[in-house]
This record gives sequence, structure tokens and C-alpha cells, in this order.
Amino acid sequence: MTVHCPALFLSAPASGQGKTTITAGLARYFTKQGKVVRVFKTGPDYLDPQILEQASGHPVEPLDLWMAGEADCKHKLYAAASTADLILIEGAMGMFDGDPSSADLAATFGIPIAIVMDVKGMAQTAAALASGLANFRDDYQVAGLIANNCGSERHSQLIRDALPDSLPLIAALARNPEVSLPERHLGLVQASEIRDELEICIERGAQWIEDSGLTELPEPVAFEDASIAKPETLLQGMKIGIARDEAFTFIYAANIKLLEEMGAECHYFSPLHDTKLPTVDALWFPGGYPELHADKLAENNAMTVEIRNFFESNKPILAECGGFLYTMETLTDLQGTSYPMLGILEGHGAMRGRSGCQGMQTAVLPEGEVRAHAHHRSRSEGTPQAIGHGRRQRHPAPGEAIYRERNLTATYLHMFFPSNAEAVAKIFNTKPSSLNC
Repeated sequence: MTVHCPALFLSAPASGQGKTTITAGLARYFTKQGKVVRVFKTGPDYLDPQILEQASGHPVEPLDLWMAGEADCKHKLYAAASTADLILIEGAMGMFDGDPSSADLAATFGIPIAIVMDVKGMAQTAAALASGLANFRDDYQVAGLIANNCGSERHSQLIRDALPDSLPLIAALARNPEVSLPERHLGLVQASEIRDELEICIERGAQWIEDSGLTELPEPVAFEDASIAKPETLLQGMKIGIARDEAFTFIYAANIKLLEEMGAECHYFSPLHDTKLPTVDALWFPGGYPELHADKLAENNAMTVEIRNFFESNKPILAECGGFLYTMETLTDLQGTSYPMLGILEGHGAMRGRSGCQGMQTAVLPEGEVRAHAHHRSRSEGTPQAIGHGRRQRHPAPGEAIYRERNLTATYLHMFFPSNAEAVAKIFNTKPSSLNC
């Protein structure tokens, strides 16, 4: 079965060209025109989707051919196209960066690409770069160039005149620092932290889009459905406690959906604000920014005792990235101040400024292999011997370490649960005796 919906894929020659700002502005502009706008983000990302969700008023999910698979992406696009008036997809990094890349995703589903380029400091050269991107391969369609950060009408005219007839200048967006989105060491600031300020930026972005004339819906694209098998109810009757507050926010909606489809009840709690755990059978500490709230996490002694008792009872705990840092003995923030953490895993975590680790990896676990990714700017030391390491997508060196202490599984890796539902069910529902390697 096929449905048609206008769609546009926003890609760029590199990061930092304004993709998120422009995608958010477009989403809000068309939403204000009464359109249902569904937005997706290419690849693993927790921060941009929060911004784009506020702009569009709808959940924003990742599309990743490696992590989630083509059938999953196809199904999500079809479901969105069945109810939306417009689909926008924001690419990741540069147009051809990664394997699979943004260009690969656009080509797979026949979605026209708008090349977003910050043209500050160049004119005709922008046309040359855009032409190179448009003609690098012949398996995708480029709708045109969106020139961001134009200094004047003369500036945009120079670019327009230098472009070939086959590559139109879709829009020239005037230089406007008031629409820029706030950033920090892992990317954009979380939407929940700056909701009012962000709302002002998004509204300005919508007006910015309108002023540029970028107000016509793109051409419809045909989307076909893909059948996705429902998972077995391997967690039937299980209650899983999920940390969710200002410190722990990196949660894929697809992960929650899978847990619930497998029969689990998801109960949310706050390590920052709550003093008691919910009555649950397992815990999940996802990633986030515990380093920004380390003082409050350290001060919440009641919650620390609750979690330590849960750990001592040998109940399953999964801790990822920021959650992994929380489980160790101490965490040192960017100012060099150390705070006591849970201490259920030997070791110490410390932030390390701009340098860090990112990339796609497979979490190689005793329960099975789960596709995942790493994105952190911290280090760990003094940790116990790892039970395994992530397998990097394209490099032979060992990836992130995976630790197992009692029934705690801890790692820097962020796992995409639907890539191996059975393995994830075992992590949350297996007795300690069967977890030993």
C-alpha cells in the first residue's frame, strides 16, 4: 500500500550549517498554517529531537539504516505520511558522512534533499560546493540550495547567478543571530531546560522562514509500508523503573515502546527529586547530564540508599553513559569538583571538556548483540575488568567497555532496544546465575 506526502530532507556539507534551526523554523511555520508536520532526525541523537518536537508539536524519532534497519525506517515514514501534511528529515553531520550517510537514507526512500549551507564569507564558491554535493552521486535527488547567513540581497544574488539551472536557490536566509539555538558540550541545550527561551527562538525562526519566502510545500513523495513483526511478550508482568528528570533524559521513544510491547509496565522516577524508588522489578538509568546536577544527586542520600539496597537485592539494573557515571564511586565535573555517586560499581568518572568519543558500535553482551552508539565527553578510571567491549562499526579496535557487577550492566553505550528485543528482555528479566560469563 502506498501513501503520498510532501517531504524534504535537509542535509549540509558539515555540522554547524544551521540544519536544526532551519528545520525547526520550517516545522513551526507550517504548523502555524494548520499543517500536521512530522519531523525525523537522521542517526542517533537525543538533543535535536527535543528541539524539533517542541517546534512541531509531535514526537521526533531517529531514522537510522544501521541501528534501526531499513524496515523500521520505512514503517515509521509510512505511518507519518498516513497522517501528516509534511514530513521533514534533518540529516546528521555532512551529507556523505557516516556509513550509512544522510545521502544514503534520502536515496533509499526517494526524498528530495535541500542542501543547507552557511554562506558567510563566500559567494560563488557556495554554488560550486553545492554543485559538487548535488552531483557527487546519481542515486538521489537534490531540490536545491538553502543559503543560510546571507549578508545582503547582493550576496544572495551572486550565489543565485552562479548556480546551474538544475540547482535552484530555494531560499536565502538573512543573517540573524536571534534565531540561533543555545549549545553546550554535547550539542544543543535540552529543550526542557530552556523551554520559554527556546519558544522565542522557534517563533523567530518561523518568521525568518516566512521572510525568506520558503513557504511552499515540497512535492509529494510516495511512501510504502513495511511489515514489522510484533515482539514476544517476554517481559509480561515486569515493572521497570526508568530514571527520568533533568539529569537523565536520553531515552528513545522506540525503547519505551518496545518494553511496553513486550509486556512491561514502565514507571518513571527522579534520582534528583524523589526519595523512594517505585515498586519495580528492574531499573534503567539512561544517559543525560548527571555532571550538571552532581551536587544534587550526591545530596539525595535517601535515593542513594534506595538504589544501593535495590542493587544488593540482585535485581536487574541497566546503566547507560550518564547512568553509568552515576553508578560509580565519584563524578568530577568540568570545574574539577568531585562528588560521591552511588558506588555500586567500582570506579571514578570525570568530564574532559571538548574531547570525547562518539560513533556507532554493537554492544556485545552475554545475552546477545544489541546495536548502539557512543557519544560522551568524559572518562572512567579504576573500573573493574570488563565482561566485553562494543564492536565498532568500521574499526578493529575494541569499543566501549561493558561491565557486569551482580545484576548491574553498565556501559557508555546507548543501546537501541528494538535491534534485539530478546537480548534486552534478558537483561531486565534474567537471574544473576545465568549472567555470568
